[in-house]
Amino acid sequence: MAEPGTRAAEAAADRGWRLRHLPVLLVASVLMAAVAAVAGGLARGADGALGAAAGVAVTAVSYTVTTVVLAWADARDPQLVLPFGLGVYVAKMTLLAGVMVLVASTGWPGLVPFALGIAAGIVVWTGVHIWWLTTVHARR
Repeated sequence: MAEPGTRAAEAAADRGWRLRHLPVLLVASVLMAAVAAVAGGLARGADGALGAAAGVAVTAVSYTVTTVVLAWADARDPQLVLPFGLGVYVAKMTLLAGVMVLVASTGWPGLVPFALGIAAGIVVWTGVHIWWLTTVHARR
């Protein structure tokens, strides 16, 4: 097992480790958005395709913002991770709830595919992130 200070020294020497996984997750999200667009299009036409792809995109943007903010906070001071993480979470959920209420009030037929796209984006992002942590990151 490494000495306690060794890990911190390695992290300081390799500043990019906090965002190293991001490109893989974004590529997976783009692929999922394409699959969601096809599925949404088959189920509900153009509105379904747009809604499903937009749902995946919302998830990818949300998780990317969180990742970047937490990486920034951790690089400054690890004690900032919790307050910044909670603040970003509250802001994102408030914004998402507002968007969903506004979109639902329009009666747009792409709302259900949008919600399903969000769910699919969450599953793919989380799954790929777990894969990355257990395979790629574990070898480091």
